[in-house]
Amino acid sequence: MTATAHRPQPTPARDTSPPRRRRTVLAVAAALAASGLGVGLAMTVGGSAASSASAYGYYQSVMGRYGIGPSTMMGGSGYGWMTGPSGYGWMMGGASAPGWMTGGALPGFMAGGGADPGQVMGSLFAGSPGPRVSAAEATRLGAEVPAGAGIDRAADTVAFSTTTVRLTVVASPSMPAENFRIAGLTDPTIVVPAGARISIRFINADGDMAHGLVVTSSEAASSWMPMMTSGPAFPGAAVWFLGGSTSAGMHEATVDFTASTPGSYRYLCPVPGHAREGMAGTLTVR
Repeated sequence: MTATAHRPQPTPARDTSPPRRRRTVLAVAAALAASGLGVGLAMTVGGSAASSASAYGYYQSVMGRYGIGPSTMMGGSGYGWMTGPSGYGWMMGGASAPGWMTGGALPGFMAGGGADPGQVMGSLFAGSPGPRVSAAEATRLGAEVPAGAGIDRAADTVAFSTTTVRLTVVASPSMPAENFRIAGLTDPTIVVPAGARISIRFINADGDMAHGLVVTSSEAASSWMPMMTSGPAFPGAAVWFLGGSTSAGMHEATVDFTASTPGSYRYLCPVPGHAREGMAGTLTVR
């Protein structure tokens, strides 16, 4: 599951760039902000039972591992406040957060190119708390047909007629491809009845890359950074990212939501660039 091949990169937008280190730090900050706005940092890194204090502590440890501290961030250039309570609140989407953290236009230097945020996030959050599964278990679950599902392999479709839907989604099960494996299919269309209560066991099988899962609007896959520009279509329908796997296993999380409104939606990886590279599928609620 460790990447050994070159990963295709999105076509970079015009680079109005600050230094590469700053772009990378801000990409990580954006990821932390998005996770705070969506399901909370503790949930995002897998520690669903963690308190706010432990989430803040883990945030500080991540920033510290990247060399970001009260006097060290970006060479001690005045950004040390970002590791304190005010900076944490700002990056978690507080009232003073900039517009790009709540769906506004992204700054030019975050619109593409530079260091790969997925690899940065995958490395920084590889050691995060939370449940894990083995590689063998992830492979088994990625091939398992969910109870109550009808599989049409020719049409690449998994259809449910029940109002209780349980399935496993494995992210990036083989390299170098970035995709989702569900019931042995790659990025299949999932069909559920309106009002279905959906529980997804999400596993990140990538060794060096962060991946997440969000059910969002049908046009969101065209965004380079959907974790900043596209919210969940249904309350609870997101885990913004999980870190890369380690010898301790692969990170997993559970996504629970009700598909309350009929329509066509996209499930995708919200980590910058991944949906554009094809890490997305369709959820039809009928």
